[in-house]
Amino acid sequence: MNLLHAILLGIVEGITEFLPVSSTGHLNIVEKLLGYQIDSPGMTAFTAVIQVGAIIAAIVFFWKDIVAIVVAWCRGIVHADKRDDPNYRMGWAVILGSIPVAVVGLAFKNAIETTARSLWVIVGALLVWSIVMAIADRRDHGERTMVDVTWKDGLIIGLFQALAPVFPGISRSGATISAGLFRGMDRVSATKLSFFLGIPALVAAGGMEAISQAGAISAQVGWLPTAVATVVSLVVAYVSIAWLLRFVSKNSFTGFIVYRIILAAVIIVLIMMGVVAA
Repeated sequence: MNLLHAILLGIVEGITEFLPVSSTGHLNIVEKLLGYQIDSPGMTAFTAVIQVGAIIAAIVFFWKDIVAIVVAWCRGIVHADKRDDPNYRMGWAVILGSIPVAVVGLAFKNAIETTARSLWVIVGALLVWSIVMAIADRRDHGERTMVDVTWKDGLIIGLFQALAPVFPGISRSGATISAGLFRGMDRVSATKLSFFLGIPALVAAGGMEAISQAGAISAQVGWLPTAVATVVSLVVAYVSIAWLLRFVSKNSFTGFIVYRIILAAVIIVLIMMGVVAA
């Protein structure tokens, strides 16, 4: 992979990782258009590794919140009288919410890296989940905030999150934000919880791929392009996070839903015209 392609893919990852439009779907499409074999071990690992850059951006952006959650959780484990702290409950929500995606990721690893990367799967997931997002977004505006989050919220939203690796196109953030809205959370809180749940899941996925597929990355992609794409995704994702939180505080997710439908239509046209193979 040349560095220009690495920069482009890093930008795509950084922009789309936290938007409910499917970063994996976008990366697969762009990688296809650039002529890469998206189901090769090297490209699959590359896609997972550069997501870590976006996650590091989330860690930096929410550093104070993360520290508060970790400290409160540790205190609550030791002292029963500290367990009324909302951050203690948030700690359990993130831990329990991370279990389903880990189980699904390990159980369906082969399918996730091969069959699920078909563009037809992405098209179907984009369209079907657009309907789910529309239903969630049109519910009565939720009043629950981050201080109301419980372990049950984390587990349920985590189950939704586990769908994303199996069906790229659903979008991890789209799945978790929709679940948060179904749980009665306001848009900003549902979006922030999506960030927190994504941190352990994507760091683990990227780390495992970097270790297990180090040889494939080296041979098929190259570590310099991978590092460049990761850094670019970090910088771009930081800006994307700030923009998204401002956007959802004043707007619905209708624009994202319309975009997902248009993107699905474009992919269908590209496949039918033979521009890209599914």
